[in-house]
Amino acid sequence: MNSSQIKHFDYIFTGTGLASLMTVYKMILSGKFSDKSILLLDQDSKKNNDRTWCFWAKEETVWNLIIYKKWDSALFADQNFKRQLALKPYQYNQIRSLDFYNFVFETLSKHQNIVFLNEKVTDINELETHVFVGTEENRYTCNYLFNSIYTKTFAESQTKYPVLQQHFTGWFVKTTVEVFNPEQATFMDFSVEQKGNTRFMYVLPTSKTEALVEYTLFSENLLPKEEYENEIKTYLKKLGIEHYEILEKEQGSIPMTCYPFWKKNTKRVLNIGTAGGWTKASTGYTFKNSDKKSSELVKFIRDKSASPETSGSFSMTSFHKKSKFWFYDLLLLDILHRHNELGSTIFSSLFKKGNPALIFKFLDEETNLTEDLQVISKCPKVPFIKALFRVLFR
Repeated sequence: MNSSQIKHFDYIFTGTGLASLMTVYKMILSGKFSDKSILLLDQDSKKNNDRTWCFWAKEETVWNLIIYKKWDSALFADQNFKRQLALKPYQYNQIRSLDFYNFVFETLSKHQNIVFLNEKVTDINELETHVFVGTEENRYTCNYLFNSIYTKTFAESQTKYPVLQQHFTGWFVKTTVEVFNPEQATFMDFSVEQKGNTRFMYVLPTSKTEALVEYTLFSENLLPKEEYENEIKTYLKKLGIEHYEILEKEQGSIPMTCYPFWKKNTKRVLNIGTAGGWTKASTGYTFKNSDKKSSELVKFIRDKSASPETSGSFSMTSFHKKSKFWFYDLLLLDILHRHNELGSTIFSSLFKKGNPALIFKFLDEETNLTEDLQVISKCPKVPFIKALFRVLFR
């Protein structure tokens, strides 16, 4: 293909995970981009239910039509106590990825200015007036590129910012006996052996006989596949479940780090999703953060494009804004990096007496300073004071 055949787009999205699809969907909803050509590139065709996303919300969202299950109550447990958490005014919501993909792609397919191509990106090269994108099959150019392809080495080849993983294996099981409470999700159950790490079970029941049972760790290193699965078997046995069918399996590893991915942003290339630091560093929660960031991003592009000063060309580097919550996350990750076994103690102290709605508001990064202190004061003081000094004086 020679240069005259290279197709040009206003915007290209490399990788079509949660962040990209949310952003393009909201670009359509805004009604302000119908004259812009948009290309989505991904080697995955997004035809499988490859993950489960959960988020808590008070109000209806644009995703309400595809919520698979909602809970008004959650359970928190460790080896010493159990607490039923009344979540109101929040609800805990589950979305299956295939429902999300189908929902977004159905809308995208009605817009001729948006193209999805099942191609693997091999090269991104920013030039003065445009960005060049190469795939195994073709070459393209665009005015602005949004990249959600995560490069592990950026975060993992440095030592200034700790990098943990939220790694997990989940089984969707169907039991022969009615054992689950479909009205209550198990948010974190730390009663499993910790083995020097932060380890817990996470259970999302959809009926009395069906649930997603997930073994999750916040730690540096992944485990052999059998270890996750053996822990799930042990946990099911503890619940009194002897006979069950595994309907589906899921597994994943989400980086938990305060590494400043936004420093990789340039005039014409913006990193989004996990590649842009959109994952909540202290919890690994992705859906709610991406929902907020994608809305902010659509507004940012719209405002910059409409501004007489920047309509011709604007820089992506001014999109990111660092907040106090980034600093709070940094303290927690510093502690868990040095003393991974403290996770159960920290989360238990938070949930044992804390107000669940306030904790969720804090994790959503919507609290004021007084509310921050109410939440943080529940945590063990000494590890956080030590982390504060380490972070301030390193």
